[in-house]
Amino acid sequence: MIGAVRIPRARRFATARVDADRQVELWERHNAESLIAVACRAPAVRSFAAAEVNLQLERVHLARVRGTRHLVERSADLVEAQPAEAIAVYVTVLGEAFFEQDGQRLVLRPGQLLVCDADRPFVRGFGRGLDELAVKVPRPEFSALTGLATVAAPIVVDVRPGENPHGRALARLVGRAVRRDCPVPADEQAVLELVSVLATSGHVGLPVAHRAAARSFIEEHFADPTLCAADVATGTGISERHLSRLFAAAGTSVPRHILARRLDAAHSALTAETAKGLRTSDVAARYGFTSVAYFSQTFRRRFGVTAGEVRRGLG
Repeated sequence: MIGAVRIPRARRFATARVDADRQVELWERHNAESLIAVACRAPAVRSFAAAEVNLQLERVHLARVRGTRHLVERSADLVEAQPAEAIAVYVTVLGEAFFEQDGQRLVLRPGQLLVCDADRPFVRGFGRGLDELAVKVPRPEFSALTGLATVAAPIVVDVRPGENPHGRALARLVGRAVRRDCPVPADEQAVLELVSVLATSGHVGLPVAHRAAARSFIEEHFADPTLCAADVATGTGISERHLSRLFAAAGTSVPRHILARRLDAAHSALTAETAKGLRTSDVAARYGFTSVAYFSQTFRRRFGVTAGEVRRGLG
């Protein structure tokens, strides 16, 4: 089927797979190729253990990064030699990190999110090790949504329960996309819109902010078979008519978007390491389908193969 959707797969890299005397060198090379180029300094008295899950979407890059104690620097020379042309977001999962840019020093603790310009020199340090989520948004995409070319100063947002809802939604969306156990494919447009809202402290245009909130609500509820546009409108605090206009402007509708998110999640479940012995009917029910026949029909239309073929590794 021409134009069938393809779900991107995450790639994994770990320094444990390479010689100890080349761990830092290859870690730097991997990050330059896969995420953002940085110079890494690690204690010489021990092996440098680090691992990264990378997920390249059509425009946005997502990652989960873990590592032992170290420091990274993105100097002016490195920025000039290897520009990222991107806005970066880091979500601290475990450990404490410091971030220095333009003479400003910030300390990031678990449950906090940082937005910064990846092409302004910075230093980051992880005294007790590193465990974080990362998002790289191309500058043209960011500018198209915000009208801005950069983030003037680093922004820190609390994403713990009860705190910034946009930040928490972004952290949950990214975290689910890069996890090993049955990842949920990311809604890329939601990532872009959420980053835009956070980077402008909510001053991005209301249509973008409202649509980001609606997409975030759908992410939390699309497995509910009764979910409909009225529920999304109520959960987002806008009228159903306004909600429909927002999604129409993005080239879709609320029902089509919900269906796409259900199908993408089902596809991921069928290709997960835990999919052995899983029935397609169970996956259909898990993600809100009350009719197996409808699930099969729409699945094949979206991916160009049947759910059974995907489960058997043929798709």
